[in-house]
Amino acid sequence: MRDGACKLLAACSQRDQALEAAKSLQTCSTRIMTYMSELQRMKEAQVMQNVPRRSSDAGPLDERMPCKGKVAISDLRIPLMWKDTEYFKNKGELHRCAVFCLLQLGGEIFDTDMVIVDRTLTDICFDNTIVFPGFELRVELFSCCSEDDYSAGSTPRKLASKLSSSLGRSAGKKLRAAMDPGQCSLVSNGGAAPFLLPVPAVPGPKYHLLAHTTLSLSHVQDNFRTHDLTISGNEECSYWLPLYGSVCCRLVAQPRCMTQQMMSGCLKQCGGDPQSWTKVYAVLKGTSLFCYQQQEDVEANVEPAFTIGINKETRIRASEKDPHSKAQNICVSNQFGGEEVTHTLTTESREDTHRWMEAFWQHFYDMSQWKQCCDDLMKIELPSPRKPAPITPKQGSLYHEMASLSTPSSEGLLLQDNAVSAEIRALLSSYYNDSY
Repeated sequence: MRDGACKLLAACSQRDQALEAAKSLQTCSTRIMTYMSELQRMKEAQVMQNVPRRSSDAGPLDERMPCKGKVAISDLRIPLMWKDTEYFKNKGELHRCAVFCLLQLGGEIFDTDMVIVDRTLTDICFDNTIVFPGFELRVELFSCCSEDDYSAGSTPRKLASKLSSSLGRSAGKKLRAAMDPGQCSLVSNGGAAPFLLPVPAVPGPKYHLLAHTTLSLSHVQDNFRTHDLTISGNEECSYWLPLYGSVCCRLVAQPRCMTQQMMSGCLKQCGGDPQSWTKVYAVLKGTSLFCYQQQEDVEANVEPAFTIGINKETRIRASEKDPHSKAQNICVSNQFGGEEVTHTLTTESREDTHRWMEAFWQHFYDMSQWKQCCDDLMKIELPSPRKPAPITPKQGSLYHEMASLSTPSSEGLLLQDNAVSAEIRALLSSYYNDSY
C-alpha cells in the first residue's frame, strides 16, 4: 500500500490529488511503524512468558482482566486564533493548509477526512465518528502547506528517461530503478524475510505533525469537552496554523458489561413460604439484574417481572448451604433512602451458586476499572450515511428554457399554447433521446 501511494504521489498532476496521495502515504507509514512496534511488544511478552519466575516474583492469585469495550470519538473541533488583521480585515498573504487527524489506539490507526484551512475558518472541524475497541487514545494533527504547485510530480521520472537515453541502456536502467519510488520499500535479505526501508523521497506535498494529545479513561464523559493540545513546530514553518492550544470533542465509551449479557440462568425469588417462591430467568447486564418470567421473554423484548439494581455500592453474599437441600441463597442488598433492601435468590446447586458469584465479582471488577463509564450507558452516535450529490440536469436545454417560463393565467393563452404543445413534446422527446 505504501509503494502504491508513492507511485500515485509521483504521478499526480493536480494539487488535490497530490494532497490526498500524500495523506495516504503518511497514514500507511504510520500504520507500518505501529504494526512493527506492536509486533516487537508481542515478541517481548512471549519471551517473558517462557522465562521461569521465582516464587517471590509470582503475581497475585486473582489475575482478573477487565472486560473489553468500545471507545468512540466524534465532533472533533480544533479552534484557531488568527490575527485581527488576517481574519477581520482580510489583510496579508492568504495562507492555506491541508490538515487531517490520525487517531491511534493500541495497534489500530484511523484517519479523518482532509480539510483545507485558511483564515476564513475559525475552527478545524472533522465530521468523522470513529469507534475503537480499546483504550488509550492518541490524537495527532498533521498539516501540509497547500499553496505550492505539485503539478511537476512526475518530473524526476521524465528526467530519468531523458538521462537514460543519453547514458546508455545499462546505466539508464539503473538510474530509473534508483529514482522509481515504488522499488525502494521492500528489500530482500538473503532469502530471509524482507525488511522495511524508510519512506523513499517522493516529490510532492509532505505532511508534518502539527499538534498531538493523549486521551485516557479519565477524559471520557458523555458530552462535549475541551482538552489541551501539545503544539509542535513554530510560526516559521510553512505548515504552521495559529492553534489556540486545545481540541474539542465528544469522547464516550461503552464497556462490554454495559451492553451485553454477562450471566443468565434460572433462579428462584425467595419469599416467606417456600411454596410461594417464584421461578425467574435472570439476566445480568449493565446496572441491573433483570428477572423475567421465562427465557422467551428476553428474546421477545417483554418487560421483566422485576429488576434488581447492581452498582458499585451493591453488596452480594452467598448463604450457608441448607443441610436439608442442595439449594443455596444469594442475597443482593442495596441502599434506598437510607434503608437497606435485600432480595434473596435461590440457585439449584452449589455449582450454579459459584458461577453466579463469579459473574458478580467479575461484574464489580469491570465497573471498578471502567469507572464513570458504568454509571450510565453512554450513547455512540454513528454519522448518517452521506447522501449522494444530486444530479444536476443539463443546463441550457430546451427543458430548462421551457421550465423557466411562467404558466399563463389567461384561458385564451392556454388555448393558444395547446396548438404548439404537441410540437414542444416532440422536441423534448427528441432532445432526451439524443442526449441519453
